[in-house]
Order: sequence, then C-alpha cells, then structure tokens
Amino acid sequence: MAAIHITDIEEAINHWRTRAPSVDGYSLGPELRALAEVYGCMVYARAQEVDAAALPDDAWAAWMAWYDTTPDTPCIAICSTSQGDAVCKGCGRRFDEVQRWTEMDPVEKRASWRRIRLEATAWRFNRYAERAAEARA
Repeated sequence: MAAIHITDIEEAINHWRTRAPSVDGYSLGPELRALAEVYGCMVYARAQEVDAAALPDDAWAAWMAWYDTTPDTPCIAICSTSQGDAVCKGCGRRFDEVQRWTEMDPVEKRASWRRIRLEATAWRFNRYAERAAEARA
C-alpha cells in the first residue's frame, strides 16, 4: 500500500479536533489521540510520509473516517483526457488516474489529490475558484 503524507494526517487531526473537541482542555478523544501519536512520531523522525500499512488500527480507522468526509473525485465534468490530453485540464488527473479512479484505494486517491493541489494548474483549482470569488464580490 502507498504512503500517507503528513498533510493528510494534519487534516484528519483538524477534522477530529473540530468534530470531537476536548471536554476539559487537555484530554484527547480516541481518534485524535491515535492520529496525534502517529503525527508525533512523524515529526520526531522528520518523516513526510508514513506507510499506510504500518498505521495502528485505531489511527487507520480515524484516518478512514476523516477520508470518508472528503470529496471522492476532483472531477468537474470537463474532461480533456477524453480529447487526448495526458493530463485533464479540468481536474488535473493524469489519464491513467482518470481510467483507474474507481479501482484506486483511498491512499492512492489522496496522493493524486495532493499532486493536483501542488501543481495548481487544473481549472478546478484556479479558473473556477476565481469565478466563484468574482460572483461573491
């Protein structure tokens, strides 16, 4: 199985901090505690990724519960890979990612999402975001 990037661990931690805040200001809920332990080990080791298969069961369950709240696909229904592009201009996925998306596991999908966000070239993250901002103004 692929690796989970530290930014996904952080996002899952923030999800659980909002969803199940500490009742007394210092104790953590079980999901948050499980993810925080993984995060602490990653920071101590200066690791950017952790092998998903190496996650303790409770941390994996907490990460998966967070994952289930995220959008499944970056698709915006403007698929240029069907026109022969190697990378979709709409969502930023590579042709093979578009073809295999339903077969990919959650860790692979999150790795694709991360790459798409880092590249920041897909219309999903620029042109349509600009139009939405203009509409709100």
